[in-house]
Amino acid sequence: MNPASRGGRGARDWPAAASALRSEFGPFECRFTAGPGDAARIAREEAERGCDLVVTFGGDGTISECARGILESGKPVALGILPHGTGGDLVRSLALPTRLADAAHALRRGRTVAIDVGRVVFEDGREKSFVNSASFGLSAEVARRVSGRDGGSYIAETLKAALKYDPPEIELTVDSGPRRRVRITTVSLHNGRFFGGGMKMAPEARLTDGLLDLVVVKKLSLAKLVRESPLLYLGAHLGLPEVEHGRVSVVEARPVNPATEVLVELDGEAEQRLPARFEIWRRALRIRL
Repeated sequence: MNPASRGGRGARDWPAAASALRSEFGPFECRFTAGPGDAARIAREEAERGCDLVVTFGGDGTISECARGILESGKPVALGILPHGTGGDLVRSLALPTRLADAAHALRRGRTVAIDVGRVVFEDGREKSFVNSASFGLSAEVARRVSGRDGGSYIAETLKAALKYDPPEIELTVDSGPRRRVRITTVSLHNGRFFGGGMKMAPEARLTDGLLDLVVVKKLSLAKLVRESPLLYLGAHLGLPEVEHGRVSVVEARPVNPATEVLVELDGEAEQRLPARFEIWRRALRIRL
């Protein structure tokens, strides 16, 4: 349980969530996170102890960390989600109930399925996983702002970040294709359909198809970015001339200028930088639906 989710509302909302869980499961053990990495460590420890089900109460970042911990354990543990948090994009992609009582009932009576997971390998050899989406460029700058102490909404922080954003030139290699250069606003890779607090960025993405949906938004003026932003929430942006999309297995990306810092965000948390290699890990995570 992440008491800091939704700007600190997690702690205030937890008693109702605990009551909903208890009504379905009876007594359960609760572990609280105190900082970045805690959810992954706790989930890994509980999986290694022999738990069958680890449930999260937090946002996309908490869910992603718990999934990472389960995957690191190598144990056949199911991940369950009590919806909470700022973004809620994976909850939307999974079509989970958002009312706590309904979500707790689904955890108790639902079914467990294996879904794909994205994996990122950075130049220094570090590996990270993502459940819903990964991106770099403007979207990662926005994620960094939203998750900060004084962060606002996705829309507000996008406008603030866009005012200062200088679109970098990136070298992209997709699957076994040629390396090419493109000046980007945002590049995103999707396992789930939603992104950035409700944008239907990849309307055809599927969590079990063994592929990532790649969306490349090339350089856009601020005026056009503001004018066309409603299309992102409707999933109608893929027809814009500045947008490329497709289904892929592997994407490699690096800035043309090595001195250019290009942030990478994974499930809403901006924590790494390019260069990186993005790939799919088929049916790697068991999740309760």
